[in-house]
Amino acid sequence: METAARIELMSWLVGEGLTGLPENDLIRGFCERCCAGGIDVSRGLVFIDTLHPIFEGRGFRWNDTASNESDVFEYGSTEIGEAAANWRRSVFFHMLEEGHDELRLDLHAPGIADRFSMVSSLQEGGHRHGAVFLHKFGESGSMGQMDCLYSYWATRHEDGFDERQMSALRELVPMLGLAIKSAAQMEIARTLGRVYLGRDAAEQVLRGKIARGVTERINAVLWFSDLRNSTGISEAIGPDEIIPFLNDYAEASIAAIHDVGGDVLKLIGDGILAMFTGDDMVKAKRNALRAEHQFRKNIAKLNVKRLAANRPVTTAYVGLHEGEVFYGNIGSDERLDFTVVGPSVNEVSRIASMCSSVDRPLLTSSAFQAGLDAAGRKYLVSTGRYALRGIGRAQDLYTLDPEIDSDEVVRGGYERYLAR
Repeated sequence: METAARIELMSWLVGEGLTGLPENDLIRGFCERCCAGGIDVSRGLVFIDTLHPIFEGRGFRWNDTASNESDVFEYGSTEIGEAAANWRRSVFFHMLEEGHDELRLDLHAPGIADRFSMVSSLQEGGHRHGAVFLHKFGESGSMGQMDCLYSYWATRHEDGFDERQMSALRELVPMLGLAIKSAAQMEIARTLGRVYLGRDAAEQVLRGKIARGVTERINAVLWFSDLRNSTGISEAIGPDEIIPFLNDYAEASIAAIHDVGGDVLKLIGDGILAMFTGDDMVKAKRNALRAEHQFRKNIAKLNVKRLAANRPVTTAYVGLHEGEVFYGNIGSDERLDFTVVGPSVNEVSRIASMCSSVDRPLLTSSAFQAGLDAAGRKYLVSTGRYALRGIGRAQDLYTLDPEIDSDEVVRGGYERYLAR
């Protein structure tokens, strides 16, 4: 590759890296420009570990011919099972063990397919030679396991990459790596924000709403749920069972809330605070009821699974309320929480705590019931008037009509209402 072409490709990588071009588009553009500039790349693969609660990392592929492979892939832990065995047979593991940061491979050398796990598929694809690189990050440039960029580049050329092509790859691949690392770090920021703050709160923070005291007054449907007898169950089971127990039931509720567009704001032990918002508050209330209905289905499936494994099971209480809240940054300059505060938040937690007293799994406030459409109100019945602890006024609390559970026709009508 001539010097002018190298400089042009470097400029493209810098510019697109700064604009945030997705990683798969970066590797495709890189490979196409390499080919146009005289580097006979037939296949490229780049992957990088990340910070994610499920995936260990993400990778990106390019081929010079049509392929059924996805150009983006995610991989789980390489610490156990078949994935660990494949990783230990990879050329990348070999390079890490031997301290190499570059390796050239003759893909048809005797025994090489038995030695390295990826070679057979490259042979079958008609590739002849490969160049493999490791670009390690410094301590201050690493984030957890994201401490290295791995890449290989294959060619169909009988003699492999010549020295001029190798020289160009040595200059250009780190530039590609820097652009991919930048995109990966942005994805990590989004992932960590969604996981620890909630989906909408994360977007608010990433858009720049991080100053202390910056809040907005909004009207929201609030959800507060907690598990029935979680304290007694936690005392009866082993310490190593407590977290899996909480995780199972948290997944049941969070999945139900997210599926209908709600936002989980806070996990408080076994309690969950969430909200449903939108221009149409009637729809937001129906979404809250849809989430509660799906939550019960999720719990039923979970309990079957846990009972089969001889593990303790429970149910949950849910309180629903509508009210005005302050939504934004609360805390100190050094530790902020992006959440909701206000009397309505206290009220919904008190409503949820009343569920055990009236022996109902769901209770809603008068404000929630009154704001529903007529079709929805007919499925809620009063449980009586109560003075809530710490709340100045008494109010009627409502629950789902028991006939929803006992009468198939009523249950069908309720499910059709939720599906609207």
